[in-house]
Amino acid sequence: MKLLISFHKLFEKYEQLAETNTGYIGEKAKSILKIAKEYPELKNGFTDISTLDKREKEIALILQDSFSELLTQNEIKAASLPFFDKTFNVTKRFQKIIKNAGTDFQLEIKNMPENHRYMMACTIILNEVYGYDLQLKRPFHYEIPEKNGIKRYYKILYNADFIEIIKTENAPNITQQDVDDLLDNFENLALWKEKFPEDSYIFKGFVISNIFDVTDDFAISEIKSNLIDEGKGQDKNFIKDLQSIFQSFLKIPDIRVGFSVFNRDEGVFERVYGEGMHSFLLNDKTIGDCADVLCKSSYKKLLKEKKHISVSNIEEAYKETQGKVPHIKVLYDQGFKSAIFAPIANKDGLMGILELVSHQPKALNSINANKLEDVMPYIVTTVQRSKTDQENLIEAVIQKECTSIHPSVHWRFKQAAQLFIKENIIQKKNMPFSKIAFKNVYPLFGQIDVKGSSDARNLATQKDLSNQLKLAQSIVDKANEQNNMPVYEQIAFQIKTYLNQVETYFKVDSEHLISLFLKNEITPLLELISKINAPLKMEIDRYFSDMDSDLNVLYHHRKHYDDTIGLINKNMSTLLDMKQTEAQKMYPHFFERFKTDGVEHNIYIGESITREDSFSLIYLYNLRIWQIQVMCDMENEFYNNQDLYPLPLDVASMILVFNQPLSIRFRMDEKQFDVDGTYNARYEVVKKRVDKAFIKGTTERITQKGKLSIVFSQQSDEEEYLQYIHFFQAKNILGSDLEVLELEDLQGVTGLKAIRVNIIYKKDTQEETSYFTYNDVMDAIENQNFAS
Repeated sequence: MKLLISFHKLFEKYEQLAETNTGYIGEKAKSILKIAKEYPELKNGFTDISTLDKREKEIALILQDSFSELLTQNEIKAASLPFFDKTFNVTKRFQKIIKNAGTDFQLEIKNMPENHRYMMACTIILNEVYGYDLQLKRPFHYEIPEKNGIKRYYKILYNADFIEIIKTENAPNITQQDVDDLLDNFENLALWKEKFPEDSYIFKGFVISNIFDVTDDFAISEIKSNLIDEGKGQDKNFIKDLQSIFQSFLKIPDIRVGFSVFNRDEGVFERVYGEGMHSFLLNDKTIGDCADVLCKSSYKKLLKEKKHISVSNIEEAYKETQGKVPHIKVLYDQGFKSAIFAPIANKDGLMGILELVSHQPKALNSINANKLEDVMPYIVTTVQRSKTDQENLIEAVIQKECTSIHPSVHWRFKQAAQLFIKENIIQKKNMPFSKIAFKNVYPLFGQIDVKGSSDARNLATQKDLSNQLKLAQSIVDKANEQNNMPVYEQIAFQIKTYLNQVETYFKVDSEHLISLFLKNEITPLLELISKINAPLKMEIDRYFSDMDSDLNVLYHHRKHYDDTIGLINKNMSTLLDMKQTEAQKMYPHFFERFKTDGVEHNIYIGESITREDSFSLIYLYNLRIWQIQVMCDMENEFYNNQDLYPLPLDVASMILVFNQPLSIRFRMDEKQFDVDGTYNARYEVVKKRVDKAFIKGTTERITQKGKLSIVFSQQSDEEEYLQYIHFFQAKNILGSDLEVLELEDLQGVTGLKAIRVNIIYKKDTQEETSYFTYNDVMDAIENQNFAS
């Protein structure tokens, strides 16, 4: 389009007025038409923008009826060119707004993308020249800063009465097919330029821009958008953007925004955790009792009446109350001069506090606090949604951490949940949650167990109890020497009896009996001696300081033991979880692990778990090979880091092979999977007892430190696993010390055998592990056969 600035439409109006009116209106019209004769370019049109400055005075006279001098101080108005930011004949108020924006400010329409201007002009042509009704009207805005930096927002409404669109010879005729093509191709600039070649139409005239300050509406809309956007709360610029909007909304340049959450159950305020989030009410605290954070009247107004409170001059309020009002003091200490606290509440009660603070006295007050009424509904909705999201997250964590529904079987639970909702909520039936079961899945079980863990714990317990008894014995003997009393002798005799029991025949119930004696007999006696025997007070204080504050017993050697088991479990679990993530990429399967005195894991793989017609026994074989390698990795990890553990313990690893597929089901009462059916229960019995099994005809346990034990019952299992072991021997992962052993019969289980082979330990376990597959094993066997 070719822009031609012209006032011809306006002159046409004045020609009508000159012909039909006499008196003042007619004379005025004639005087304006004289300007058109004297300066014909104003009527014929011009493209040179500098003409606007040259004819500024004449243009002002032409436009004086549209731009009343009486309203120039109040109206924000200008003549302008369509689609461009060039303005002229602006009102004095608009001039002042532009001047206050600063010398570097360039006026531009904020929400009109440059690449859209062409298409917008074309749609106007389609409407005005061709009679279509294409709705592309959009509200346009200016964003203009004030002297203090606060941004103000202005809406532009165009009066296009004085513009004309002229089709030139270069303009092709637009057909219905052309319009149909354009309706689905707004972003295709090339297509629009094909239908509307450049300079094929003339826009002759000017438009009048009527401009309105919509900062409040814009701020409310932005607050609404920021709060409703689900991902916005996590954005690191969320608070910064929100503060900027509130600054515009309340016209306070230094306003800061904070939040605190009300915990109804605990009766406390809590800070909100997030990027840039702060609570000025709590300051550096993470939690604060309501009665300690607010005075009684403020507490009543915020919590009971759900009304806002404001302090317009914090410094004066602090002096008047002598710093005794908690929320005044905390604001004063932070250097703020005025503040508003607005309750975020719904029908159920208070959920939190919106905190607005400023370093300017009287900037925030009870009058402008009322403006918050327009935005509080959005804040309430957001906090309510956030609270629901947090509750859902807590439930999700509980589900993840406490019920262990593995991702591989999550689809089945989702199906059951959808059916449950459909039957019970939608169809109003009373149906139980459907049974979750998977048939024909192959199990894999493995464990890395701390050897002699019971003996190690008993030894630690004996040491702690012996040391505590000896400490008590020393104090009682000294007390008896200084002040002979029968009770001292009686207690001393009991101590010696228990010491003898600890050191010679420590029984199952010894720990409990001795702990009760120390708690019920020794502690009250020492407390009494401390009061009546000053010389022994320091020694008694030292005795109590050596006790664990939670358990009230000497907890030194047992702590070393518990810490060691905890670290072993943590490190082994972390490694197993990391390796298991890689195993899922081979083929999806169910996996779970348990921490005991070591780490156990269950794996189930099969068609019913994956839902896809893709399962092959090759995936089972791959997983068995992976399991051997992971057990060796865990052993290496343990012994390479054994010096990090408080106690020098050993571990032993075992794999249980079960050749037949079985069924598993989810036990709703225990929230975990279990085997389904009497025959399958045999597998669970073997799992629980096999690590304690002896080699047939001996008293030697099948599990040994430094060795991997693979327990099986079928000849085919032995043949399969011997192939795997020979492969790992060739890879220098397993050693040459290999045994095939028979196991003593377990209760209800006979015919078990085991392969036991030593593990080769390597110092460097930091490098990435490359896992072997069934194909690797088969290739190695074929190469070996070919070589022989």
